[in-house]
Formats: sequence, C-alpha cells, structure tokens
Amino acid sequence: MKGETKMAETKTELKEKVVNVSRVAKVVKGGRTFRFSVMVVVGDENGHIGVGTGKSSEVPEAIKKATEDAKKNLVEVSLVNGTLPHEYTTNFGSSKVILKPAVEGTGIIAGGAVRPVLELAGVKNVTAKTLGSRNSRNIVYATVKALQAMRTPEEVAKLRGKTVEEILK
Repeated sequence: MKGETKMAETKTELKEKVVNVSRVAKVVKGGRTFRFSVMVVVGDENGHIGVGTGKSSEVPEAIKKATEDAKKNLVEVSLVNGTLPHEYTTNFGSSKVILKPAVEGTGIIAGGAVRPVLELAGVKNVTAKTLGSRNSRNIVYATVKALQAMRTPEEVAKLRGKTVEEILK
C-alpha cells in the first residue's frame, strides 16, 4: 500500500514536454491513411525521467498515449548538487551524445532534444553536445541512456563494498 501511494504522488507531480510530433502514413488500397506519432518526456525535476511514444489519428490523443507510456517507463537519475556526477558519452543508433558536468551558474547548455530531457530530470548545470545523426528520437534515447548509466562515487563504493576514499584514490 505504501509503495502505491508514493507512486501515485510521483505521477501527479510529473511535468511533460512534447519532443517530437511527426505525421506518418500507411498506404492502403483506398489511398493513404495519416496518423500522428508523438514522443513525450516526463519528469519531476528531481531525478526521475521517463520517455514514451504514442500514435493516433489525432495529436492530443497521441500525446495522451505517449504521456501514459512515459509514466510507465520512469527511471532514476543520479545528480550531485544540480549537475552530473561525471562526464559521459553514449550512442543510440548513429546519434552520439556527450554530457559534461558544469559549475554552479552555468545553466543548461544543450540544444535540440537533449534540453527537455535534462530540464525534466532536474539537471541545473550541464553542457551537452550531439554528434552524428540529429534524429530527435535517437538523441532522447541516448540522453536517457547516459543519465541512467551515471553513478555517484557513493553508489560505486557501495556496489564494490569499499569506502568512498578508496574509490577516489
């Protein structure tokens, strides 16, 4: 019961941003049928982020489906004083994303589809660079993949069964 109330509280606090809306077509005997495919990012600006996609014949319905999908796919992100614990580079498809921590006051220096992911994750100071394909879906998935892979020194020490001082040597 306790877990259910916590999850219900988390879902109500989530903010959403539409990253991509694209019109897709299915060719049938009578011609083309058009639908809309939407990608939505949701987050609580406190270390939780989710990405979802939805498709429908109308944009609002597709956004609703994508939001529900994103809420089902929430992941936790490790943050250190409003920035990232360390630098990280990752690929998704032919898209490459480089995320670097930044000092207080820098803000989010990122463009395209990386910015909404970092904003909703709660990252306040970061620099980001995208290389390769600029496909917004691949960029979003690469950014989430990078955020998931990051670990604080405390988390690494706990996993290895050592102290933080031994890890940082």
